[in-house]
Amino acid sequence: MLFFTLLLEVIWILAAEGGQHWTYEGESRIQGLPLPLSHWDLFTCREDFFRVGPHGQDHWSASYPECGSNAQSPINIQTDSVTFDPELRPLQLHGYDQPSTEPLDLHNNGHTVKLSLPSTMYLEGLPRKYVAAQLHLHWGKTGSLGGSEHQINSEATAAELHIVHYDSDSYESLSEAAPKPQGLAVLGILIEVGETKNPVYEHILSHLHEIRHKDQKTSVPPFNVGELLPPRRDQFFRYNGSLTTPPCYQSVLWTVFNQRAQISVEQLKELHETLFSTEEEPSKLLVQNYRAPQPLNQRIVSASFIQVQSSYTTGEMLSLGVGILVGCLCLLLAVYFIARKIRKKRLGNRKSVVFTSAPATEA
Repeated sequence: MLFFTLLLEVIWILAAEGGQHWTYEGESRIQGLPLPLSHWDLFTCREDFFRVGPHGQDHWSASYPECGSNAQSPINIQTDSVTFDPELRPLQLHGYDQPSTEPLDLHNNGHTVKLSLPSTMYLEGLPRKYVAAQLHLHWGKTGSLGGSEHQINSEATAAELHIVHYDSDSYESLSEAAPKPQGLAVLGILIEVGETKNPVYEHILSHLHEIRHKDQKTSVPPFNVGELLPPRRDQFFRYNGSLTTPPCYQSVLWTVFNQRAQISVEQLKELHETLFSTEEEPSKLLVQNYRAPQPLNQRIVSASFIQVQSSYTTGEMLSLGVGILVGCLCLLLAVYFIARKIRKKRLGNRKSVVFTSAPATEA
């Protein structure tokens, strides 16, 4: 019994100090221990940790304190509360059209699919020069059309792409810049389902079967990364936030585009059903890898464009449209029947005139 006691203490210390394991959903930190349940009363001070030990996103702050701070990401962008900023200019993308001549590394890290990007890709139009480091995706569960991290007016999309950059004027690497104020700049692209396959996203999705399990990597031929972004790049939201995964450093200057990219139903299905978050059997699908929206608190969200506000919800707009259509049809029917009535009356008048003007016959 003493052996098991010491074993559990060692495991607890290592886990507490390491703080490296996290998930999007809660699960037990220690499973399959050879102790009967009745022995848990020997470890009352550790009971919650061992028996339940949740380390999903609701408990990230226990191991990563900054995840509980007041400027976290993602957020729900309420368009009626954003501030128009005429000083926000479109970003200048350099090297996006042809990032390099070398293949790009595609990696399943157990939390997402990540594509490495070369330093020849960088952004201008921000306070400093930001060099690209990697991009990755977030998505929902199988059959779901919700999976983005950011929301606009409480509406999530099917997935979201993040392109991560670091301040190369001040720091030598992504890891050095990550904890520093505005050390990172991330582009957020909301992805919705469209009718046709997106050939640019297919550069990534077509290789997912090569990295089905955690820690597997493959190479992707270079392609025009800029085409992953929506065509309308001058309309975006800007705010100060954080990484959306532990350690949740509050160092990100976010740019979330208003216009969305599109992928097909089949491509979304590839995201939902191809990757696993485990290294080997038993396999666990890598799904629902998105963080819930965080409180905005006192932060300001700026917009590069003037919002066209509507006092109607989507349902109300749909009902209004149907009402207008029905009203137009009724009006057309009314005009049709009135025209028929007038035509009949005119025909009747013509027959009467012909009859009364006919010559009288002699008896």
